[in-house]
Amino acid sequence: MREADIYPNVITYNSLIAGASNRSLFSRCFDLFDEMTMLGIPPDVWSYNTLMHCFFKLKEPEEAKRVLREKIMPKLSPCSTTFNTMFNGLCKNGYTSDALKLFRSLKQNGFIPQLITYNILIDGLCKSGRLRAARRVLKELEESNLEPNASTYTTVMKYCFRAGKFEEGIEVFYEMKNKGYTYDAFSYCTVSSAFAKTGRLEEAHKCYELMIEKGIELDIVCYNILVNMYCIQGRWEEVYNLLNEIEQAGLKCDEYTHTTLIDGLCRAGNVDGALKHLRYMDTLGFDSNLVAYNCMVDRLCKAGYINKALRIFDTMDIRDSITYTSLVHNLCEERRFLKASQVLLVCLKQGMKVFRPTQRVVVKGLHSSGLYSEARKLQSKIRLAKILRS
Repeated sequence: MREADIYPNVITYNSLIAGASNRSLFSRCFDLFDEMTMLGIPPDVWSYNTLMHCFFKLKEPEEAKRVLREKIMPKLSPCSTTFNTMFNGLCKNGYTSDALKLFRSLKQNGFIPQLITYNILIDGLCKSGRLRAARRVLKELEESNLEPNASTYTTVMKYCFRAGKFEEGIEVFYEMKNKGYTYDAFSYCTVSSAFAKTGRLEEAHKCYELMIEKGIELDIVCYNILVNMYCIQGRWEEVYNLLNEIEQAGLKCDEYTHTTLIDGLCRAGNVDGALKHLRYMDTLGFDSNLVAYNCMVDRLCKAGYINKALRIFDTMDIRDSITYTSLVHNLCEERRFLKASQVLLVCLKQGMKVFRPTQRVVVKGLHSSGLYSEARKLQSKIRLAKILRS
């Protein structure tokens, strides 16, 4: 450009800064910004929008707020992207209260939010566990001239279900459905899974009938939920029909399909069938069958086959904190506190965590069994592990 006597302007630098930001080259962004101002090119609102985004990415929300307060508001005309960048950055940095307060203040001063603004706030509030506040913002959205989309409702549903508020999540689904809003396969899958988890299998099945009526193609996630429902009901012929249907649809069963089958077989008391399927799963070449093994260990323990569970545990190449917590908990249920403490010690040695209530049960169980020396040794190891993690 310089060789051709073409001089860069604010658009040139904004493009360079945005490109550097997209590649997380934040120090380069600041260098370009400084270079632009040194050349006498005044930054515009888009320059500062990107600068705020960089500060949020660097976990410096106070600096981003300072840019809005001192650079944009007094001298420039902020656009919707300015405020959406601020809301998104505040929420992702854990400042949802500040984002909501700013939103209220701006609305009082004539700011007209877009759908993306509401979705950013709803997502941020849900992620921070503030479901009631998220529902209030959703209600405001419904009362505005804007129309919530599938993403809006699905976000609220998903976090209601994660928080164990199944009825509230299902209520959001019906609200979405009754108002005629667009919903997708993920929405149906989310609510069907919630119905299944609360034992409302007939309603879960109706969701799938609705999906088929709407012409929505089932993917492997949908099929996995159906497989799980049929396993819970013990409808094994339909389970295997579904597996054939998956194959005919050109899909491939994933590790969760097989894990669901293993769990269902264990629940039905067919432990040998579950073990056989676990061995078959090992031949399929998945990156990890950890979820299936964890499920098998837990189900064997609960079915009273704790020694079989221990043998499978010993063969596992990969274990996580869930593996250890489940086994330790089940050993305590059988009052095998010494074995539980040995498993817990191995877990601590490998730098993994077992939930504190489970740790306390083991220590208390050792005391009640008169194994005071083992209890003291375990308590010492727990304290040491805690210090090393801090």
